[in-house]
Amino acid sequence: MTQRIVVVSAGLSVPSSTKLLADKLGDAVERAVVARGREVDVQHVELRPLAHQLADHLLTGFATGELANALDLVKAADALVVVTPVFSASYSGLFKTFFDVLEPGALDGTPVVIAATAGTARHSLVLDHALRPLFAYLRAVVVPTGVFAASEDFGASDDGSLDKRVQRAAGELAVLLGGATAAAPAPARRSVADEFAAPTPFEQLLREAGGSSVR
Repeated sequence: MTQRIVVVSAGLSVPSSTKLLADKLGDAVERAVVARGREVDVQHVELRPLAHQLADHLLTGFATGELANALDLVKAADALVVVTPVFSASYSGLFKTFFDVLEPGALDGTPVVIAATAGTARHSLVLDHALRPLFAYLRAVVVPTGVFAASEDFGASDDGSLDKRVQRAAGELAVLLGGATAAAPAPARRSVADEFAAPTPFEQLLREAGGSSVR
């Protein structure tokens, strides 16, 4: 079965560091999923050309044209990669508007990689203070590693740490999607009610703890 990955980027400039990071993540996710023996189809959604249609949607409640297609792609995705530039210490309004117009429940249980770009590393907390709460509210499953890229991460002085973060996040997403190495099923958990319904005898507890007699 082909895994459908959608990469959503909200860059406003052309060229855009946000789009560059989105492309890096899309490529890394594709490699990570293929490495686990799965077929993958990666689609990209750029929000900049959809800005006017998003404003119309807010006013009318209806999506048309390319916006409707983009929303359908996201709703049908097995996983998402989402990338936003930072504005006023948070995600951009364009980015937020797109996820505001998604129908409720569209992202329930969907694995998501969150990422952001900004001019300085001082904005890196946007991942945990804005993006992660947003997608938790949307009931998506956010991978542990978020990816933040400042301007210097794309320069000649880059030490490769951005690529490492990208690869780690992509690998975590691939694990959530499953693959050739399935995890062992978790043991059944006993509830408090189960414990009171069938308590373990005290003598047995002592034997299991290594006691030789009951006193």
